[in-house]
Amino acid sequence: MATMFLDESSGKVLALAVLTVVSMSLIVGSRHQPFPEISGKFGWTLASLTGLLALGETAPRPMSLTMLLIVSLILGSYGVLVGVHHMVRTRRDVFIAPMSGFVFCTGAGGLMVLTWPELNTLEQWAGFLLLVLLGGGQTWMVFRGLLIGRLPLAWSQAGMVALQRRQLHGPHGAISCFERGWDADEEHLNPMAYVALHRIHLFLERPDEAKRWLESFEDAGGDASVAPEWIEAVHDALVVMGAEPAIFPSKSFMEEA
Repeated sequence: MATMFLDESSGKVLALAVLTVVSMSLIVGSRHQPFPEISGKFGWTLASLTGLLALGETAPRPMSLTMLLIVSLILGSYGVLVGVHHMVRTRRDVFIAPMSGFVFCTGAGGLMVLTWPELNTLEQWAGFLLLVLLGGGQTWMVFRGLLIGRLPLAWSQAGMVALQRRQLHGPHGAISCFERGWDADEEHLNPMAYVALHRIHLFLERPDEAKRWLESFEDAGGDASVAPEWIEAVHDALVVMGAEPAIFPSKSFMEEA
């Protein structure tokens, strides 16, 4: 099938290239998310499906360009739904939605291009407006996810998970996660990260670092600004790692100990 814009083979190469770039971007970019398994698993799934689609091109009767674009549209729409859910609801990932949006726009735009010569003037104007809406939606997802997407709550959650796994150092260790677990727009999350960092550096016998984070914690409101359960969870995790309860200044924790 040929159109005024592209032929069958060129369209397939373009669609598979978009799927490949997006899947690899998800796999690589997942390392910079608080929960890398979310976008990482989706990236590997998309990469596997892309490999199967590319392998199918060697079959005696390969998939048509129209069907390949429909598959891209389905994969993109599913990725957008999953990504928006994590970006807005769980707030644990901001990468899947904008990257899946590129796949969705490729599928929808490609189908529009294939059928363009068969449309009348009114349908072409409607298709053009639809493409404009798709472009606007994709711009919003890129802006909301990649440019201003912040995950302070997710980084604090990831820090607690790392702490309970006894992983303090590294790019996804508790220290690194808690250092990213604050935000100027969500100030109630800041003391949670500060107190965790203070206790961790006390455990690691780094008095200067501990003092710095203690000052930030006290400036943010001190013990009154954090739920006692959060502080005790940090203490419990450090005690399991061998910390002495006496090093912690929390009165509630000392009373229970």
